[in-house]
Amino acid sequence: MTKIIGLTGGIGSGKTTIANYFKSLGIPVYTADDEAKKVMKFPKIIASLKENFGEEIFKNDNLNTKKLAKIVFNNPEKLNSLNKIVHPAVKKHFDQWLLSHKDAPFIIKETAILFESGSYKYCDKIINVNSPMETRIKRVMERDKTTREDVLKRINNQWSEEQRSSKSDFVINNATFEKAKKQVDKIFNLLINQ
Repeated sequence: MTKIIGLTGGIGSGKTTIANYFKSLGIPVYTADDEAKKVMKFPKIIASLKENFGEEIFKNDNLNTKKLAKIVFNNPEKLNSLNKIVHPAVKKHFDQWLLSHKDAPFIIKETAILFESGSYKYCDKIINVNSPMETRIKRVMERDKTTREDVLKRINNQWSEEQRSSKSDFVINNATFEKAKKQVDKIFNLLINQ
């Protein structure tokens, strides 16, 4: 079975950019956030979401992610409920995806909450992407068209850089992409030759 390399980092750290660079090197990448969005359209998941968060988070059976985010990011209990609905379905989806990439030297599983969700337990190695706090805040504000306060709330709902780094095999400092690429190249060569 191919090796599973977990790729994580706080919101705005640039982990998707790093994942895309691995993809450009020919490594299959499973982006948990994107796949979770697909999974959340499964009828069984829609029913669970309606039951737990109410009909008002849907409009014509389309999930209003902003409404859902407002509910869960201000309420750790609700966030936990959401995770209990979505994570098992994403894990099952990932296991099926992995079977179709079993001949790859390794795959990247990119997820913001690798540790919080417990999915780090299924990884052979873990890469954490760090970025300066102000860079992260600026990236998310621009990307999500949101306020600094909202970004900080989301950051505070995730593990700290120190917590993630202490449990990771590799740490990429993504202050600039050029420097980060060199670090990815080193990690790629180590993993490909194991």
